[in-house]
Amino acid sequence: MTEERTMRERMLAGEPYLADDPELSADSQRAQRLTHRINSCDPTDGETLRALFTELLGEYAEGAEIRPPFRCDYGYQTRFGPRSFANFGLTVLDVATVTIGADVQIATHVQLLTATHPLEPGPRRDKWEAAEPIVIGDNVWLGGGVVVGPGVTIGENTVVGAGAVVVRDLPADVVAFGVPARVVREL
Repeated sequence: MTEERTMRERMLAGEPYLADDPELSADSQRAQRLTHRINSCDPTDGETLRALFTELLGEYAEGAEIRPPFRCDYGYQTRFGPRSFANFGLTVLDVATVTIGADVQIATHVQLLTATHPLEPGPRRDKWEAAEPIVIGDNVWLGGGVVVGPGVTIGENTVVGAGAVVVRDLPADVVAFGVPARVVREL
């Protein structure tokens, strides 16, 4: 007899899951408590902020800095690379993994959104969800208000202009902007 997988196991495997599952709700509440503490912390208290982000995130590498306010679903699905920086208002819906490389620059109010929902009304009404991972390569710069959708990989050294909506992978060493984002030149 095969053992049925928990909703958390389903979510972590990239399978459809129910977000209101008690185990996932507890994980989300943990993230909400920690983000509340982060967002209420004295912004000049770097030591406390580092400790809170280290507790919240799957990885918060050396030299990384995220300026509050910050929001996420779970935290443990997000890896924030060495010397990477995020300005005010980063939102990370980390239902699937979000991997942010080294030396990444993230401007204000960027959204990294892994969550997906069924198109069919029945499963959507029944609260089924899924997600696809996001990967941000080393030395990427995301301009203010950029939105990165589920399943997107942005190659190293790429610059994404302010307000862009990235719904498809972007290669390394390009500049992209627009809605949807498109490559406008190579670097």
